[in-house]
Amino acid sequence: MSPAATMVDRAIATYQRRISPRKGWRCAHGVLHGGAGCSGAVRDLVARRGLVRSVLPAAVRFWACYQAAHVLALAEVRGVCCCGGIPIPFGFGGSGGR
Repeated sequence: MSPAATMVDRAIATYQRRISPRKGWRCAHGVLHGGAGCSGAVRDLVARRGLVRSVLPAAVRFWACYQAAHVLALAEVRGVCCCGGIPIPFGFGGSGGR
């Protein structure tokens, strides 16, 4: 990996380790379609394709995540995701106080 790709990989790893577990919700694309969240998918892209060749596929992934969030908001999905044995509540929907 190039030095820039290594820096991006380390930044994503730090986000995954320190920020993501504390934010209280999961990537909409991962919830709707299963599999890795956006950070894991982008980290894999950078490792496989390099930084420059990952820019467009990452943008496509983020757009797909935005669309997944819209679908979930319309469906008013609520639940709990278990990540390493830790239950993480998530909710998408615009009704607010239901």
